[in-house]
Amino acid sequence: MPRTITYLVLASSLALGCSKKQPTTIPVPPPDPVVQKAPPPEAPPPAATTTPNVSVADDLVKQCELKFGNRQEAPKFDLDRAELLPEDRSVLEQIAQCVTRGPLQGRAVELIGHADPRGTDEYNLGLGARRAETVGTYLLRLGVPSTQLTKTTRGELDATGADEQSWRTDRRVDLKLATRASTTASGS
Repeated sequence: MPRTITYLVLASSLALGCSKKQPTTIPVPPPDPVVQKAPPPEAPPPAATTTPNVSVADDLVKQCELKFGNRQEAPKFDLDRAELLPEDRSVLEQIAQCVTRGPLQGRAVELIGHADPRGTDEYNLGLGARRAETVGTYLLRLGVPSTQLTKTTRGELDATGADEQSWRTDRRVDLKLATRASTTASGS
């Protein structure tokens, strides 16, 4: 029996020894440094009026006395499309008249193509450029000299939509008076 007691004492000692094990320390990585995000780019001034695919800056609307629907109600370019609708042509005809023979004769107009956030950055920049080119080509056909047109794209950079209805507003071409007259031809 003394042997049985010895085994019990030995087993108890081992069990107690195991329960007093030192806690394992897991190193915790230091917290990531606080990263300051750059402020979002300043949004362009809102255009109060537009056509289905064209958004026109307020100063251009007032000086040319353009008449058409408001920006929120109007439909925009369809997904992956750059074709003008009849409503777009009507407004572009008014703008062409204004900058060729009207109160803004000789003034340069900036055409800025936009896209919704779907698609790659590269694709959206190209789509915005095609939309601006479509508008520019139509204005050229209406007699606006290429020296009065500056075309650029913002792709999805200014997109604010989160669903199909709001993405439609992102798919447009903004027209605004250029800050200075263009000296190089931008059209074809």
